[in-house]
Amino acid sequence: MVEPGDREVAGQRLGIPESLGVSTLEPGQRPPTTPPGRQVSIRVQLLDDVTEVFDISQRAPAKALFDLVCVHLNLAERDYFGLQYQNPRRMMVWLDLLKPTLKQIRRPKNTILRFVVKFFPPDHTQLLEELTRYLFALQIKHDLACGRLTCNDTSAALLVSHIVQSEIGDFDEVQSFQHLLHNKYMPNQDALMDKITEYHHKHVGQTPAESDYQLLEIARRLEMYGVRLHPAKDREGTKLSLAVSHIGLLVFQVLYVLQIAYQDTLEFVMASRDCCKIFWKICVEYHAFFRLFEEPKPKAKAVLFTRGSSFRFSGRTQKQVFDYVKDSEFQKVPFESSNGHQPSPINAHSSPLSSPLFTDAGYVRTDDEDEVRRKKCPTDKAYFIAKELLTTERTFQKDLAVITVWFQAVLGKEDILPDSVRTLINTNYDPVYQLHQAFLKEVEQRLQEGRSNAHIKGDYQRVGDVMLKNIQGLKQLTSLLQRHGEVLVELERSCRASQRLQELCREFEQQKVCYLSLNMFLLRPLHRLLHYKLILERLCKHYPPTHQDFRDSRAALADISEMVLQLQGTMMKMENIQKLLELKKDLTGIQDLAIPGREFIRLGCLSKLSGKGLQQRMFFLFSDSLVYTSRGMTADNQFKVHGQLPLYGMTIRESEDEWGVPHSFTLFGQRQSVVVAASCVSEMVKWMEDIRMAVVLVEQSNRPSSVFWMFYKSPEEGGVEAESEEELSASRSSLERQSAQRGNTTVHVCWHRNTSVSMVDFSVAVENQLSGNLLRKFKNSNGWQKLWVVFTNFSLFFYKSHQDDYPLASLPLLGYSLTVPAETENIQKDYVFKLHFKSHVYYFRSESQYTFQRSVPLATCCVVVVLSSVVWCCLR
Repeated sequence: MVEPGDREVAGQRLGIPESLGVSTLEPGQRPPTTPPGRQVSIRVQLLDDVTEVFDISQRAPAKALFDLVCVHLNLAERDYFGLQYQNPRRMMVWLDLLKPTLKQIRRPKNTILRFVVKFFPPDHTQLLEELTRYLFALQIKHDLACGRLTCNDTSAALLVSHIVQSEIGDFDEVQSFQHLLHNKYMPNQDALMDKITEYHHKHVGQTPAESDYQLLEIARRLEMYGVRLHPAKDREGTKLSLAVSHIGLLVFQVLYVLQIAYQDTLEFVMASRDCCKIFWKICVEYHAFFRLFEEPKPKAKAVLFTRGSSFRFSGRTQKQVFDYVKDSEFQKVPFESSNGHQPSPINAHSSPLSSPLFTDAGYVRTDDEDEVRRKKCPTDKAYFIAKELLTTERTFQKDLAVITVWFQAVLGKEDILPDSVRTLINTNYDPVYQLHQAFLKEVEQRLQEGRSNAHIKGDYQRVGDVMLKNIQGLKQLTSLLQRHGEVLVELERSCRASQRLQELCREFEQQKVCYLSLNMFLLRPLHRLLHYKLILERLCKHYPPTHQDFRDSRAALADISEMVLQLQGTMMKMENIQKLLELKKDLTGIQDLAIPGREFIRLGCLSKLSGKGLQQRMFFLFSDSLVYTSRGMTADNQFKVHGQLPLYGMTIRESEDEWGVPHSFTLFGQRQSVVVAASCVSEMVKWMEDIRMAVVLVEQSNRPSSVFWMFYKSPEEGGVEAESEEELSASRSSLERQSAQRGNTTVHVCWHRNTSVSMVDFSVAVENQLSGNLLRKFKNSNGWQKLWVVFTNFSLFFYKSHQDDYPLASLPLLGYSLTVPAETENIQKDYVFKLHFKSHVYYFRSESQYTFQRSVPLATCCVVVVLSSVVWCCLR
C-alpha cells in the first residue's frame, strides 16, 4: 500500500487539474452536466488510495458519477475501469451505470466507492494510453499486497523490485532497505528482502514508465492475473471457485485453472441467489466487452409482462475503445516540451496521479547524444530498432518467396494441384508478397544502407510513417490473411487425396531453400504482424511524445494491435493445426492425428520403467491422450508409437521414494499404469503440471479420449529396436549440419538433448524471431567469421549474406546454455556471448555495445528454450 510519504512520489506521475478542467484527449470537452435537483456528496477512493469527493444530483444515473471521476483523471480508456462498493450483505458489487447512484447506495455518507480495474486484457500493450497502463500498474500493486495476485517467490520479488524502482529510483542500499521496511508490498515480503534488493540493483537507469511496463509484462503472464474468485460447488457438491476472464469461464479446483470450452451447459451452485446474480452479471459484461464489436442495444420494454432480467452491459466494447482512442490521435493537445514552447492543458498543481509521458520527463537524454548520432557507429536506440525492421523484413520477404516463387515453380512442373487450391494460394499470397516488396524498398530507401550515412543524418528516425502506410495497406488485405489458415487445411486435404502431390511436397521440403517445414511458411504473414507490433512498441516506448515520428508510430501501433486482436483466434487455431500436421510427419503408427478439438500441449523425452529397466522414450501430450514412442529406423527417422494413455480418469503422483528413481512419477490410467522419469526436477514439474491440467480439462468435457494409433503388440516393449551408443553419440555431435529437415526437427532435437517443449514455448518462439549479422568463432579456432544469422524456431540458421537464398548450416539451440566468456578463455573482444552444450562451444560477437547490453542482464547459464529472447536480443 502507498504510505503518506509516498503520495508525493505518485503525485509526480500523472498531471491532473484540481478543477474538473479539460480532457487532455478531447480539447473543448466539458465535464458532464448533472441533472437539476438536490446535490449529494459521494466519496471515491482512487487507485493511489487518495479519496476524492464528487457532488452529483440525487436523481443522476451512476454514469454521471463515473464520468466525473474519469474527467478528473483525464482518462480516455475509461471503459476498462469501474466503481465498486460493498452492499449491505458485505459483498463487493459493481455500480450499475444505468441506474441512479442513490438507488444502489442507500447510505452515501457511510459508503466509499472504489475506482478499480474491471476488465483485464490479456496483453497490456492493448492499452494505448500511458495513463491507463499506470493505473493498471497500481491495480497490480494492490492485488499483490492483499494476496490476491499469487505467484512464486521469484516472480513476486521481481514484481516488487519494479515497484520500488518506480517509486524511489535507482538502487541505494540504505534507502532501498529502509523503504522496504516501511512499505509492505506483499504478505511474505520479509523473507524475500534479499531477492528483491538483488533484482532492484539490476534496474539501474530504468524510468518509472519503464518500470510500470515491466511490472505489467510480468503480471500478465501469471496464472492469477486479473482473477477474481467466486466460491461455488459443482453437481456433486465439490467445492471450487469460479472466475471470468477475456477467454471465458475459469474453474479453480485443487489449484488448477480450467477453461470451460467443451460443453454447452454446465451447472454450478452458489451460496445464495445474490451471489449467483452478481457472478452472472460479471459474465455478461466480460462477454460483451471482449467479444462484441459494439455496445448491445437496450431491449424494448414489454407492454404488460416482463420476463427475466433487464440487466445489460453499458459502455464501449474493447474494440470501440480501440477505435475511439485511435481516432482521437490527431485531436490531442500537444505535449509540453522541455523548453516550454508548446502549451499544455495539464494544471501546474499536481494531483494524486501523474504520468511521465505527458511531458518528456520519462525520456532520458544524454548530454552528448546529438554528437553520438553524428558518429559512424550510432548508439541511438531508434537506429537499431529501424535496422531490425529492415533486417527482419529481408528475411520475411525471402520466406514469402518460398511460397510465391519457389513452391509455385515446383507446382508448375506438374499439373497435380487442384485448380481451386492453386487459385487459393495465388489470390491470398501474391498480393501480400507484392505489398511487402514495395514496403521493403521503402525501408531500404529510408535507411539508405550501404549507399550513404543515413544513421548520421538521422533518416532512420522517420520509419513510423512508412510502417503506418504499410500497415494500413495490410488492413485492406485482412480478409486474405484470414484465409491463410484455409490454405493450410486445403493443401493438406489435397495431399491426402493425391500420393504424387504428397511426394512432391515432401521433395520440396528437402530443398535447401525450404529450411523450415512448408506449413510454417504458410503462416509467416500472420506471424509477421506480431513482429510489427513488437517493433512499434519499442519505438513508442523509446520516443518522447514530442518526437517527429511519435504520432505516426502510435497510430501504426494502434492499427497493428487491432489487426492482431482481430486475427488472434485464427492464428492460435492455425498454429495448433500446423503443429499437429507437423507431428504427423514425425510419427508412424498413427491415424487421424489432426482431428477437430484435439490440441497439442507438450512433447519431449522421458525414461519409461519396464522389465528391462529405464528405456528412453519420446512422449507426446495432447488434450485427450498421452502417447509414447521409440525412435524408429525408417528413412525419415520417424518415431514409432508404442502406447497411448487416455487422459480421462487418469491420476498422477510422484514415485521417487517408491521406485528409487530420481525425478520419477507414476501415471495411473483406467487400464494400465506407467512409471516414467524426467531428466531433472524442472522437467518433471513441467510434465506433471501439464498432464494434470489436461486431465482436468478432458474430465470437465466428459469426453473420453479418441483412439488414433494403430496397435503395436510389445509386452514389456521387448521388441523395440535399441539404438547403439555409436548411433546416439554420432547424432548428438552432428546437429550443426546442412539443413536436413526431418532429421533436424524439434522432435529429434528434444530426443538427442533429452528435453521437452510445450505449445506455449512454440508460441513464444514465433514472436522471438530476428535476423542480422553476427561474428562466430569456434572453441579451438583463432579467427572470427562474419555471418548473416536468422534466429527462428529454436535454431540459428547461418548464411554468407542476406542475399543468399538458403542457409549454409543450422544450430538447434534447445538445451544449450548461454554465458559470458570467462577471463581464462582469453577471448579479448568486446560484446561476446557463449553458447555451449556439453563439449560443444560457440562464441558469438555482436557489432555494437547496444546489442550486447541488451543481452548481458539475461546472460546467465540457463536453457535457451526458456531464454530464447536472449539470442534474439543479441542479434539486434
